[in-house]
Amino acid sequence: QVVLVESGGGLVQAGGSLRLSCAASGRTFSSYAVGWFRQAPGKEREFVAAISWSGGSTYYGDSVKGRFTLSRDDAKNTVALQMNSLKPEDTAVYYCAAHDTYYVGNSYYTRLDEYDYWGQGTQVTVSS
Repeated sequence: QVVLVESGGGLVQAGGSLRLSCAASGRTFSSYAVGWFRQAPGKEREFVAAISWSGGSTYYGDSVKGRFTLSRDDAKNTVALQMNSLKPEDTAVYYCAAHDTYYVGNSYYTRLDEYDYWGQGTQVTVSS
């Protein structure tokens, strides 16, 4: 069992940057692949980015590719999402999610139903 807590959200102007953090507690985080998703009002939750348990594989949604970067620090049980060149359409609640891979393979995961644990979300608002 792992508990995820997101932080780092806030209000930023278009073109600005934010760094979201997903902190895990409850057990070691190193075997978990982690994903970030977001949900804007009235829309479905959508995939943003994912990282494998080793950190060796990452994948980004088309709308954030080249602007967002994932990294993980297993010593601190955290995964960070660096968001640059933010746009008003990035406004949403951002959620991190974790999938226990038991150190098998080196995959990332892009579907909501592939994740076992979810955080409560952090609001990101980008003003124009």
